[in-house]
Amino acid sequence: MPPMPNPETRRPQLGSALVRGLGLFGFWLLLADPTGVTGAKLAVDLGVGVLAAAAATWASLALLPPAPGRRRYGALAQLAWRFLSQSVVAGVDVALRALSPNPRLKPGYLAYPVRLPPGPARAGFGALTSLVPGTVPVGSDREGRLVYHCLDLDLPVAAGLAADEALLTRALGGGQR
Repeated sequence: MPPMPNPETRRPQLGSALVRGLGLFGFWLLLADPTGVTGAKLAVDLGVGVLAAAAATWASLALLPPAPGRRRYGALAQLAWRFLSQSVVAGVDVALRALSPNPRLKPGYLAYPVRLPPGPARAGFGALTSLVPGTVPVGSDREGRLVYHCLDLDLPVAAGLAADEALLTRALGGGQR
């Protein structure tokens, strides 16, 4: 007789499956746009969407199993707000520099000692920070630090990266509130 699954380990998987499945089905709805469809066609379309979301959820759980730890959605909201506001400010700054006849630039490389271990969280941090105008991660150095190309080294880039990393760590369930 196979061992009984531990309810402690099933709960995070069930929660992750539900969240991922609903998110993927919502994404499918955005792509399919069933607003003008009615009757039997709508039922078939929604059935296809449920099947597609279920298959994508299964693949997602197989390829990236849920990690232990509790997600903190308040910290995730703070991270999203910081990212959006930082993107707007940095985008305006880059645009003004591009349109200026004498742009203030001090380009160079910054090695940031990231504390996240190699894996999905660190890759996510690199992807998140690559979207902010003015800084682009270009790789790692021999000490394992992430190397960024910056338009202006006089800006507090390292402090911003540290704040982003702290928020991401909190959002992923690490660190204290």
